[in-house]
Amino acid sequence: MSHDPNRSITRRDVLKGAAVAGAALVAGPVLGMPSGREPAKRLRFGIIGVGGKGWSGMEEAARFGDIVALCDTDARELARGILQHPRATAFVDYRVMLEAMKDGLDAVVISTPDHHHGPAAVRSMKLGLHCYCEKPLTHSISEARLLAKIAREKKLATQMGNQSTSHSPMRKAAAAISLGEFGHVKEIHLWTDRAGNWWKQGHKRPPKANPPKEVAFDLWLGPSPERDYGEGYHPFHWRGWWDFGTGALGDMGCHIFNMPFMALGCADPVAVQAQTSGHDRDVFPEWAIVQYEFPAKDGRPAYTLHWYDGGKRPDPALAREFTYGENGVIVVCEKATIFSPDSNNMEFRVSGGGSIPEVAFEESPGHMAEFARAALGGQPARSNFPDYAGKLTETVLLGNLAIWADGPRVEWDARRMRVPGKPEFDALLRPKFRPGWM
Repeated sequence: MSHDPNRSITRRDVLKGAAVAGAALVAGPVLGMPSGREPAKRLRFGIIGVGGKGWSGMEEAARFGDIVALCDTDARELARGILQHPRATAFVDYRVMLEAMKDGLDAVVISTPDHHHGPAAVRSMKLGLHCYCEKPLTHSISEARLLAKIAREKKLATQMGNQSTSHSPMRKAAAAISLGEFGHVKEIHLWTDRAGNWWKQGHKRPPKANPPKEVAFDLWLGPSPERDYGEGYHPFHWRGWWDFGTGALGDMGCHIFNMPFMALGCADPVAVQAQTSGHDRDVFPEWAIVQYEFPAKDGRPAYTLHWYDGGKRPDPALAREFTYGENGVIVVCEKATIFSPDSNNMEFRVSGGGSIPEVAFEESPGHMAEFARAALGGQPARSNFPDYAGKLTETVLLGNLAIWADGPRVEWDARRMRVPGKPEFDALLRPKFRPGWM
């Protein structure tokens, strides 16, 4: 059955979805379930998170396999998924889904709020399932390291959903910088308009309210500390809350850091420091500016990386030929300045009218195609957890340590995964989860 994701969901759709989801929560699978793990020519996908970005992830996965299980805590979104993939088994709790379907799945696509990424991925990979997870890979740095470890030990195909990784102009620009075509990198400037224009930050927790009837809110909370429902948490504004999201930096960092990370392997800075509009450590600030300090390494001089969000921008003099838009990348090298003129940060140009030189780089067959190829025994996806996505996510999330500190320079010991002499950061680095989730 074809389905337009933009059309209105009728009351009948919601009741159908709610009935299926409710039955699934109580009794497990409610439709025919494949049994017996056999080598798959077409991958069997379980979709954890159907709404929002989950919809496009589900439809991309359907190009390379069969959607056999759906999970969402929102009955409206689950109803939409059932209408699109009526042969799939429906669930509202991915823990139930994974246990019930473990012999009938080959891979999962995870597109939940950030606080569920790690728990859902860990459970999936421990069952031997290949794992595609949206950015940021995890809610915390320790989870990013754990996912990379499990993926390596179990030799699983993995990929993070930072789609520009597979875009040829981005790969070409990264290769040119990596090969030294513009000399050494001196500084990097990255920004986004997220927060403010997309969701609120810097405000107070909303008053207690009744959750929408179609949302299983306790399951939505999942591993996070218990709290009352408040207007705005679901379906999108959760990004601004420390318990659920990773702020503007976590939301967009894995996209906007992507090209310089591919070029330089921007990992393990020695320190981070932020200035912000101020915050109460319950919700992220209205705006933040973060500086990362990367040390000299392998003949490459030290350099700094600067992040701006909530309406802040770098100095216009860095690249005068374009107006700084919603999102941006500027890489200042010894011989030239490279910038992205589009808000998707997939095209790159040389300031002053030059062009990216012709260099060798590996073309991608497409983002989900890379994951499917790897899951069927082929070459690993570029943004796999152990070699790329884990370290990229860790770098991005380190900026949130600086935002949390709000002013002081925060030194980083990457090998020991700690802020030396500052145990107050441990709760961010190694969060505790509600029982039964991790």
